[in-house]
Amino acid sequence: MIDNYFDSEEFTKIDFTKTKIKKGEYDNCIFKNCNFEAIHASNIQFVECEFIDCNFSNTIVKDTAFKDVNFINCKLIGIKFNECDSFLLQFSFKDCQLNFSSFYQLKIPNTNFKNCKLEEVDFTESILTNSVFDNSELKNAIFENTVLEKSDFRSALNFTINPEINKLKHSKFSKENVVGLLSNYKIVVE
Repeated sequence: MIDNYFDSEEFTKIDFTKTKIKKGEYDNCIFKNCNFEAIHASNIQFVECEFIDCNFSNTIVKDTAFKDVNFINCKLIGIKFNECDSFLLQFSFKDCQLNFSSFYQLKIPNTNFKNCKLEEVDFTESILTNSVFDNSELKNAIFENTVLEKSDFRSALNFTINPEINKLKHSKFSKENVVGLLSNYKIVVE
């Protein structure tokens, strides 16, 4: 049962660390300059929502649904997205900081990461088929048994992906960044 239902509403400059977010379903809502830092945002449904200039660092999102959600210029450091409700899970990230977050074992094909910081993000055993890492920083990101088929890394930066333990069929890389596929072999490319 849904506690509250919000449709096409805009939430601006709300500090949810002081004003508790209402549990329920948010459809087609926009959140601007809101602070969700380290709150429990569990069991909330966000459907076709947009988050702009929001802080989600260390927010608990256990069983939270993100269905067709866009994050723009948000701080999402240390989020365990792997604890989200995986049913119809779909989101995109533009100009976001996602360092130390986890997408462990998530099935999130067609995910776009544009101009994002993804340092030390855990993509272990996730399915990211047909995803785009456009101009995104992937230093120390973990790719193990990850499905990256048809994904685009042509402008991605500082990634290390072992082709022997990840699925990369038809993925795209640039000549400049292909060295990220070879680091496992301890060879020097000049």
